[in-house]
Formats: sequence, C-alpha cells, structure tokens
Amino acid sequence: MPVKQRQNDASTLDAVNRRLLTELHAEPRVSMSELARRVGMSAPAVTERVQRMERDGVITGFRMEVDPAALGLPVTAIVRVRPGPGQLPKVAAAAQDTPEVVECFRITGEDCFLMRMHAPSIQDLELLLDRFLLFGQTTTSIVVSTPVPLRALPCGYGS
Repeated sequence: MPVKQRQNDASTLDAVNRRLLTELHAEPRVSMSELARRVGMSAPAVTERVQRMERDGVITGFRMEVDPAALGLPVTAIVRVRPGPGQLPKVAAAAQDTPEVVECFRITGEDCFLMRMHAPSIQDLELLLDRFLLFGQTTTSIVVSTPVPLRALPCGYGS
C-alpha cells in the first residue's frame, strides 16, 4: 500500500493534535465524545481534527493486534534477503503473496529486504524460507523474546 503524501506537518501537528494522537495511541477505540472530554474540546471539533489527520495521512489507520501463537503461529523469525541479479521484484512479490510475512522493509546495505514472519513450526519456517531462496540468499534469526513490543510513536517531537 503506497504511503499517502502528508501536508505540512507543522500546521497539522499542533499541541492539541499531538495530545489527540497520544490519547488515541493509548486507547484507539475511545469514542470521539470521550476523547473530546479528555482534551477539553467539543466532540465535533475533535472529530474534525481526527478526520483531518486521517485525510492528511498523519493517521494511517487503526488496527487490532493478535498474538500469533494464539493463531497457531508460535515461531517468529526476522529474515534478511539478498536477491540475486534481477530478482528484486520477485522477492517483493513473494513477500506480498506470503500471508505469514507480516512486515517487509526494503532496506539499504548488502541485503535488500528485511521481513518479519510467523510460522507454526521450524519445519514450516523452512518451507517459507524456501520460497525466498529461489530468488537469492536468506539470513534468518528466530525471535526468542520481545523486550520492546510494538509501541506508540513518541508524539512530542517537532513541537
């Protein structure tokens, strides 16, 4: 999914909008009336601000987080891929077509891609990796713990 171009962040992200983002990070399912109460504004004013941040691409979506192990995917791996000559688009397509790949970054350095994927077992992870070995070399690290799980971005920068 392409990233939407943002308008001038300085005008969009004033102190009130940063407070709204902080509150939404803490509780994304909060109602607009409750959010308005928390920041001391009217619900229509808060709704307009949130909608403007969505329109401007500051808020790119709301999502639900699910424990992969609860879905039978207890093995998490970080995989770097170094495509062979001419294989770069095929690696990107394979990542898009593999549901177990939950994140894929195009990166600088010797490797061109960094992916996070989940699998039911090490044997299944091997089968997933085989899809990418068709297009280049992989380097895989198994995640043993997550000392810093996905968290909200700090909203105080640029203010």
